[in-house]
Amino acid sequence: MIQTIEKHQQDFDARIGASTSLDELKQMRIEFLGKKGCVSQFMKDLRSAPPEEKPALGKHINELKEHIERLLTEKTEELEKKSAGASGAVAGFDASLPGKKEIAGSTHPITEMLDEITSIFFSLGFQVEEGPEIETDYYNFEALNIPKDHPARDMQDTFYIEEEVVLRTHTSPVQIHVMEKQKPPLRIIAPGKVYRCDSDISHTPMFHQIEGLMVDENISFSHLKGVIQIFLHQVFGEKTEVRFRPSFFPFTCPSAEVDIQCVICSGKGCRVCSNSGWLEILGAGMVDPAVFKSVDYDPERWTGFAFGLGIERIAMLKYGINDIRLFFENDLRFLKQF
Repeated sequence: MIQTIEKHQQDFDARIGASTSLDELKQMRIEFLGKKGCVSQFMKDLRSAPPEEKPALGKHINELKEHIERLLTEKTEELEKKSAGASGAVAGFDASLPGKKEIAGSTHPITEMLDEITSIFFSLGFQVEEGPEIETDYYNFEALNIPKDHPARDMQDTFYIEEEVVLRTHTSPVQIHVMEKQKPPLRIIAPGKVYRCDSDISHTPMFHQIEGLMVDENISFSHLKGVIQIFLHQVFGEKTEVRFRPSFFPFTCPSAEVDIQCVICSGKGCRVCSNSGWLEILGAGMVDPAVFKSVDYDPERWTGFAFGLGIERIAMLKYGINDIRLFFENDLRFLKQF
């Protein structure tokens, strides 16, 4: 892989040295740094690389990215100066007049929040896994200990495509796909879009969620508390108080709702927290043995914990936003604040 990285760098150096227009530079930026560019592909390939090779590969990828960004910036400035000089030579053109301002785009706040959360868990040793947004009833419900007659199905207003095919209501099915293919120990997070029939100031039919799962020998609720507290302190600050309340989820036992001290009133009580001083932030618990049995894990040997949180929920609390629909209305007055 290192040879491939070096080959791409040599190719880039040759092309940028021969480039003569800003359009060429724009195309090169897309090819090398875009979402489908080679640097992004190297980052995806890094996830499946052997653990002992990841530090060296990550260093080479970062060096390639910095090298490309630096040369693109220098070449852009060089061509812009030449263009300005040529324009100034045209008769009747006043080079001192102000130009038209181009508005630069920026990362969407949900994407920023998702990247921040993913980075935190990545630093704790969690690997990113993905799964399909269209799921079978088995993966979305039954394998997670939610049979067809289970009342917990009423907790999730589901979009049905067919009788046995749904738009996933959570990213929890990813843990089933992963456990079917991998043996413990494992430590993963599963970010992605989920869908539910709900729409108001705090719910949208499509939103983003991250599911977390850790399985190993002798994993306890204390491990879950430690990971969740580290994550919440990273997002909301070290002084943020965290509490766990007993709750119920079909796929975990025991289960808990996790609250943080209200970020608006600092625990004194306000309209946002219903004068309780606390805000519900995520759900978590120890993986139910029935889930392990569905993927042929021995529940006598392996234990684990899982948690799920909404990206929009975290972003609303961190940025002080009171209507989730603002994230999806594409109002530039709102988006420019980020």
